[in-house]
Amino acid sequence: MKRAVCIISGGMDSAVASFIDKKERYEIVAVHFNYGQKKKKKELQAFEALVKVLEAKSYVIDLDFFKQIGASALVDRDIAVPEDGIKPGIPVTYVPFRNGIFLSIAAAIAEKEKASAIYIGVVEEDSSGYPDCRQSFIEAMQKAINLGTKDETTISVKTPLIHLKKEDIVSLGLELGVPLELTWSCYQSEEKACGVCDSCRLRLKGFAKAGVEDPIPYKTRAVL
Repeated sequence: MKRAVCIISGGMDSAVASFIDKKERYEIVAVHFNYGQKKKKKELQAFEALVKVLEAKSYVIDLDFFKQIGASALVDRDIAVPEDGIKPGIPVTYVPFRNGIFLSIAAAIAEKEKASAIYIGVVEEDSSGYPDCRQSFIEAMQKAINLGTKDETTISVKTPLIHLKKEDIVSLGLELGVPLELTWSCYQSEEKACGVCDSCRLRLKGFAKAGVEDPIPYKTRAVL
């Protein structure tokens, strides 16, 4: 059976990407990264719940150095997560080269597991503007991965959501039977989603445009 590594944060996008992987009949190796994010506990809980549903082998990788680098509101407690809506440009929630580092580690796991693909739920058109979610970046990383692994190793980096809008991802998740109630997208809260950070706003907008109520609890639901 063909095998794929799925990078799963515990959020909606990576969950939907992993269920696409399952539909395409890959044996799933799920990978989660603890990188000092403010919602580390909740993300790990969501990942573990999804792994049970997917019946996947899993790796949880600790990357403490992101806190030393800082420079992002997701890991630096001295930088507040913005709550006033999505603005043009790259936001302070961008974690420097995070997806490049995640893909590099996923490639090492894929080579060990003899996987032929890596699935990552990046979204280019309807995201917070992160540069490491662009298709051109993913294509460059795939080339680097195949140049830097054994000659007999061929790994395809798959981004099934990259050109979708959030409402399309919600609809696709429902169609695939993704347990969206198990996923977590909030940048800063773990008991109830804040409802006002960029990630909550994008998620709420997606559910609203899809005409479906988001099943996770919120402190407030921002006016979109």
